[in-house]
Amino acid sequence: MENVAALPALESRIATLVAQYAGVPAGMTVPRTCAAVMDAVAGQGVVSSEGGKRLRALLALATFDAVRGGTGADGDDPGRSAVMDLACAIEVFQTAALVHDDIIDDSDLRRGKPSAHRALAAALSDAPQPDHAGRGLGIMLGDLLATASVAIAHDAASRLPKTQPIMRAFLNMHREVEIGQVLDLAVEEAPLDRPEALASSSLGVFRWKTASYTTIAPIELGLLAAGTNTTKARAIAESVGAPLGLAFQLADDLIDVIGSPSSTGKPVGGDIREGKRTVLLADALIAADGADRAELIRMFEAPVRDGDDVARAISLFGSTGAIDRSRGRIATLWHAADAAVGDAAGMLGLSDEGRALLAGACARFLPAHLRER
Repeated sequence: MENVAALPALESRIATLVAQYAGVPAGMTVPRTCAAVMDAVAGQGVVSSEGGKRLRALLALATFDAVRGGTGADGDDPGRSAVMDLACAIEVFQTAALVHDDIIDDSDLRRGKPSAHRALAAALSDAPQPDHAGRGLGIMLGDLLATASVAIAHDAASRLPKTQPIMRAFLNMHREVEIGQVLDLAVEEAPLDRPEALASSSLGVFRWKTASYTTIAPIELGLLAAGTNTTKARAIAESVGAPLGLAFQLADDLIDVIGSPSSTGKPVGGDIREGKRTVLLADALIAADGADRAELIRMFEAPVRDGDDVARAISLFGSTGAIDRSRGRIATLWHAADAAVGDAAGMLGLSDEGRALLAGACARFLPAHLRER
């Protein structure tokens, strides 16, 4: 069972919360000469927060509903409105992370629209250095959204019994993602002549940068909001969320080369153009013969890669078996996460409906064809 009935309410609530928490506080003003820029940044915060699959929020809500025995949006638990806001806080934090990611990666698009710093640069086209100003304002927008996510989570947690554990978990999520971003940048400096080490390091980074806020925190926060013991909540969140989060990131990297712009909102091969050190690349380097390996290394060590390079890299990812290896990794991790859901259902005493609700929310992170061995 999939709890998707909450999607329209989530979209509306996120827009309301971002407008409330990421702009100028009520009752305060900014200098008139600066108001237009501030309004542009606040407006971009709302635009950047639109869309997305809301997988993280739906997972948090499904976890709460599974434990409380509710069926979703029509449940009458008085704490569910607070959990809705807590779920929105995770999504607002994700938007903050994506705004910063797009600046780091110099990305033009996000969810099929101009990335925040590009949109802000366009809005400031009359400025002496619009691109520089756009990047600067993008950094600050990311900061505003990250701070807003904490305020939203705090106000939501204050309406729930486990206020302090919830806030500790939310702030721990922030810290883990920030560490993960540092580690991700460190991996980008890794030499390509040791692909086994590159694969191992990249998988380790996924736990910090992706799984931490994509799957682990939503499960942990949903369990805490439902009254689960703090230690048990963390253990279950790790057992289910770690393999699920790694599978999700591997799938994202794979879809980057086998997907389409219409389905992803990004150009095919974006990671290749950026020269990203992915597990997919590491697997190709491990399996490639001498000439193909040398070609990949030259390609990814070059300052730029064009469309021909993207096509050639994708071809090598296929011919070396890296794509098939990635599919195998994803399926193995999915089955580990699914088994952990079964164990968690027993530990939590979930009904069959509750287990199905949690399992369905987890399954949404991966296309069906990638969950199969």
